[in-house]
Formats: sequence, C-alpha cells, structure tokens
Amino acid sequence: MLKDISLGRYYSGNSIFHELDPRIKVVMFFTYMVTIFTVNKWQAMVLFSVITIAQIVIAKLPLKVIISSIMPVVPIALFIALLNMLTIREGRTLFEWNIIVITLGGTRKAILMASRLILLIISTSVLLTLTTTPLKLSDALEKLFAPLKVIKMPVHEMAMMMSIALRFIPTLVEETDRIMKAQVSRGADYDTGTIIARTKGYITVIIPLFISAFKRAEELATAMDARCYRGGEGRTKLNPLHLTSKDWIIGAILLVLAALVLVLQVINV
Repeated sequence: MLKDISLGRYYSGNSIFHELDPRIKVVMFFTYMVTIFTVNKWQAMVLFSVITIAQIVIAKLPLKVIISSIMPVVPIALFIALLNMLTIREGRTLFEWNIIVITLGGTRKAILMASRLILLIISTSVLLTLTTTPLKLSDALEKLFAPLKVIKMPVHEMAMMMSIALRFIPTLVEETDRIMKAQVSRGADYDTGTIIARTKGYITVIIPLFISAFKRAEELATAMDARCYRGGEGRTKLNPLHLTSKDWIIGAILLVLAALVLVLQVINV
C-alpha cells in the first residue's frame, strides 16, 4: 500500500546516527553521492554495499522500513537496468534475437546503474530522512549555506521550503492512498485495461490530489502568517546545533570509509 512507503518519514530511535549532528550527515550524504557515482569496479561497489549495510545495522532500522523506502525507485532502477542492457553492446554476446542483443558488458553496466540508484536511496534514507527530523535538517541546511547570505541568497527561506517539502511527502502519499480508495469504492479500476486506459484513470486521482495540496499549502501559509512568520531575520533557535567531539570522530570515520571506496576504485586489483 502507498501508506507503507517510508520516503520522507522520520523513524524515531536512539542510535548513533539519530544523535549525530545533522550537518555532518548532510555533508556525508553529498560525499557518498559523489562516491557512488564515481566508482564502477565491483570491489569498490561491494565495499560501499558493506558500509551501507553496516550503517543500517548501527542505525537500528528495521528491514521493513528500508525496503519500503526503496520501493518507489525499484521500477525506475529496473527501467534503467533494462535500457542499459539493451543499448550497450560490449563484450561477449549472451543472448541474441532479431534486434535484441544482450552482451556481458551491457549486463554488467545494467547491474552497476541499478545498484548505484538503490544504494544512493538507502544512504539517503539512513543518513537523512529516517534518522533526522525535518526541523533539524532545515537547521543544518541553513547553517551550511549561511555563507551564501553574503550574496543576498534567502538561505533560511530555501531551507524552510526543503524542510516543508520533505515533511509533506508522507502526507501526500497518505492523501493519494485515501483518494484512490475513495475512487475504487465508486467503481474506478486502476489494475486492468490498457496502459492508456489506466493512465487516464489516474486523472481522477491527480486532480483531487492537486486541489488538496494547494489547499494544504494555503492553510500552512495562513497559519505561518497568523504566527507572524517573517523569515529568518532575527529568529533564534530553541535547540541550536553544536558540534561535539563525537560528531567529529564519527564524521571522520565516515569520510575515511568513503576514501577507502575511492582507493579501491583507483588501484588495480
């Protein structure tokens, strides 16, 4: 069910990752994102996978939560893998039928691209959304991008928008599930018929969802205005962020692990 998707949800816990300063997690997320799209050797990919699994264990996240967080991107990963498998023709031919040719190089590239996407989503979930509240994430982004205030960038407003967007992902997913159930009770069918017919059927979901989203946005704007919200100028934090020695040590360890992955990519093994 759509309501089981954990994308954008915060999973409460008391692990090291839950207590880690969100600025460290944001920096390490971007570091891991660059790392995963840099490596293409299987040794480096295996090490990165082991590091990701270790993060899941340390964060004490249930397997069900991790699976539900990657389910939305599984169709995309499969499509990317299929596209690479059918278009890249390198190495020994594994299968050939008419214009369809599957080679060993194309298969390897397909597995690599799909693995990259899945590992990226898992790392994002563990380092950010599942172990960091939207408020802390907003504070971290505002602190990290604070130098941009020199060139008159609305850093606080940008961080606030990103935080609100993450916060409302679960809400919109639940709203979509509710609308679909209501339409099914009225006779709508989203599982049978041609692709075009099913696509047209989803119009009955998209239109009410857009109306509901705009209504929620207007209500949120009214609530913020009623509380005299005027941006970040002069605002204080109830729980200001402070980097501790533990944050620096964990950040250094994560950085060293990312460096090890890049070392395996560079050396000839």
